[in-house]
Amino acid sequence: MSIEPRPGLLDQLRSIPLFSGLSDYALIRVAEAVSEVEAEPGHVLIQPGVEGSGMFVLEEGTVIVEVGDQLIEQGSGEFFGELALLAPGIRRTARVRAKTRVRCLAINRQDFAALLEKEPAIGVAMLPVLARRLADTDAAMRPA
Repeated sequence: MSIEPRPGLLDQLRSIPLFSGLSDYALIRVAEAVSEVEAEPGHVLIQPGVEGSGMFVLEEGTVIVEVGDQLIEQGSGEFFGELALLAPGIRRTARVRAKTRVRCLAINRQDFAALLEKEPAIGVAMLPVLARRLADTDAAMRPA
């Protein structure tokens, strides 16, 4: 049995590059798997060295992604922690902390794995975005 996603959630998910290529049906399945998380300024959402358990999509507020010596600010619509969805056992490489009060959509790995069992096309649609993000991160980490 499926539940009706809250108004605007499907459009919000569709606006995120990671999910933009999905069908309406697949987006509904993703919407059923997400939960909302709120955090106060300074709260650490992702800690480096810890095994990833899911990903976040920033709905409101700003986070700081700390990768090595680099500080990257992300705002509404950005996502982080996505590799944990597709690759169990990967340890986080960045710290992500709330700069302001934030509200995020969270998808844990177990729910996402169950979703992929039913809708494997979701994983396939996400691969180009993940590959681009990995390439960009790799390029940013190399010395100039």
